[in-house]
Amino acid sequence: MVNDELVHDAAGPVLLVGGYGTVGAELARAVSGRWPLLLAGRSPEKAAGLCAEISAEGSAEARRWDLASPEPFGASVRAVVSLVNDPDDRVLRAALAGGIPYVDVTRWTARMQRAITLTSLASPSAPVLLSSGWMGGVVPLVATALADRLGGLDTLDTAIRYDLSDRAGVDSVEFMDRLGVDFEILQSGHPTVVTPLTSPRTLPIGPHRTKVARIDTPEQFTLPLTLNPHTVSTRLGFSNPTSTTTLLTLAKSGFFRRTRSPRWRPLRHRLLYSPGEGGTAILRIEAQGPGGSLTATVTDPLGQAHMTAMGGLLGLRRVLGEDGAPAARAGVVFPESHPLPGTVLGALSDLGVSTSLADTPSQAAA
Repeated sequence: MVNDELVHDAAGPVLLVGGYGTVGAELARAVSGRWPLLLAGRSPEKAAGLCAEISAEGSAEARRWDLASPEPFGASVRAVVSLVNDPDDRVLRAALAGGIPYVDVTRWTARMQRAITLTSLASPSAPVLLSSGWMGGVVPLVATALADRLGGLDTLDTAIRYDLSDRAGVDSVEFMDRLGVDFEILQSGHPTVVTPLTSPRTLPIGPHRTKVARIDTPEQFTLPLTLNPHTVSTRLGFSNPTSTTTLLTLAKSGFFRRTRSPRWRPLRHRLLYSPGEGGTAILRIEAQGPGGSLTATVTDPLGQAHMTAMGGLLGLRRVLGEDGAPAARAGVVFPESHPLPGTVLGALSDLGVSTSLADTPSQAAA
């Protein structure tokens, strides 16, 4: 195992691993001027322009940390945000060993479950915020705000409109590349195994009617543990109806099950990853609770990378105690465990992520 060493320094920089990628650069710009930054990645020379931009109002340095290389990394930092795929948990292990507040916005469900186990076994002395629910934890953050307004949460149904013209980082395809693997959700109080891209619905998401179908996302695992609903479901569809239909047809034919082996990965990735120059991220989140039902439409005109980064920024504030409440406790925490749920929608709005609420009957039954 590589001997990476991170040392906690309450006056040191915030370490963004992958801090000059598509999401990382958005977060770096948002953090600039608040805390000094250390941007780490495989090719730090690519961060020169970003560092110069940030240095106009703060300070930023870029250093090499290739998670696939045996070369060790060391730094003294106040907090860590992981914005890249970390298959060997190097970033997490180093943060745990150094007792450093940690935020992760990149893990899919199985990787999150592994991180929970690893963190628990390590007896952590700092918070480990696993904020990989859709878009940097924005869905679970809105869920806790809705639960607060409704006096609890009975059901939560999320529908995502994925804008194909939007920018996307290279790691985003890894998050989605499990369309041949069944996953578990909580439905009517019972753990239920479902298949990706099944149970389609056509729903109004913002100004668009969009066909959506099941997809595995971490909040379907964490929300039943934290907010105690009896049903949680998440569905996704593309802005181009033809792309959605093609994906559903491939899934129904068994294509993704037959091509699960690594040798088919390049083909799967070509199907799932074709980033554009920019688009709008829109989510529809329907909640029912003791106080009735609410539908939240969450919109970021700057796109999914920006929304993810803003979720990461709120996570960073949470672990550092910079959001009006004491810092999160040591150990595993999730975005929906926010101690001030009534402030969440306002905090997102201040960062450019708007939420409109309507009292409407739920249409996205599990």
